[in-house]
Amino acid sequence: MTQFNEQEFENAYNQETDRINAQLDKEILFAMIGDVNTGKSSTINQIIGDEVALVGAKPGETTGIDRYVYRDKIIFADTPGLDDINHQNSEETMKFYKNADVILFFLNAAGTVFSEGEKKSFEMISKENKNILFVLNKIDAADDIPSLIQYVKQHTKNKYNVVPISSRTGENIDKLRNEIMDILKKKHKEIQFARLVKEKSSTANKWILAASGSATAVGAAPIPGSDFIPLTGIQVGLLVKLATLYEKPLSKERAKELTIATITGNIGKTLFRQVIKFVPGAGSVAGGSIAGGMTLALGYAVKYAYENDIELDANSLKSLYDYFRKKDKVNS
Repeated sequence: MTQFNEQEFENAYNQETDRINAQLDKEILFAMIGDVNTGKSSTINQIIGDEVALVGAKPGETTGIDRYVYRDKIIFADTPGLDDINHQNSEETMKFYKNADVILFFLNAAGTVFSEGEKKSFEMISKENKNILFVLNKIDAADDIPSLIQYVKQHTKNKYNVVPISSRTGENIDKLRNEIMDILKKKHKEIQFARLVKEKSSTANKWILAASGSATAVGAAPIPGSDFIPLTGIQVGLLVKLATLYEKPLSKERAKELTIATITGNIGKTLFRQVIKFVPGAGSVAGGSIAGGMTLALGYAVKYAYENDIELDANSLKSLYDYFRKKDKVNS
């Protein structure tokens, strides 16, 4: 069994905390372009999971740039209609495009997708900023979505992602959120974005599975296991990220307690065998690895605790193990 490494813990905790703290004061600017019937407002609300923008704007209502600010850090700049770009608002509008972290270019799947006016606007914007995501909205009211996606890609030299969504039903909003996160990661703002939006579960799952995969890759032995290399750095990094995501304070002492309980005890291995029965796809990611399984178990236990307002310590971690074990007996 691996041993807890004090120095590895200190380094990992301090590095991850410093990395996250560097993000928490940063603002995130989204510039949005699209006609009034492309569902910008409703998409904003779906992305954040809260009523950020007023839904149901009427044609001609927007005369300038409307700014929707969420929790003082996320700014959505709703620019004038496409026809206004070359007129009185063009200079101010292009400034937003140039400074934006992400440009959401809205297209109406139920209308004329990527019209000549939209192509012209895209060419202007892409000269200022390459961080463009095409949001193909209203797919619930259109046919042959793959062909529409291919059409947009062909006319943008296959350099930009096109995310088909329905802001009415919520279809593919997680995918859009993940694409946004990928762009923000390059700007070291992805954790700031993830912690501020209300929908956190899919992001937590992504981080947990990634950490489990990393733990498996660094040299864990197959079950039944022999010794494997220390996992402290990977696990404490995951703990700090999840605490930030759910906005739950996590002291260095508590992080150490949870890491020790997982690494030096049997909680991780046993909880892993239970949790894979209730988390689709988790078993394949863990790949039968004790190291990956321990990390997976720790991540999902912490996620469960945060989402159910359970105070986390070594005892509650053990209680979660008992919970999954009993659930397994009932279902076996």
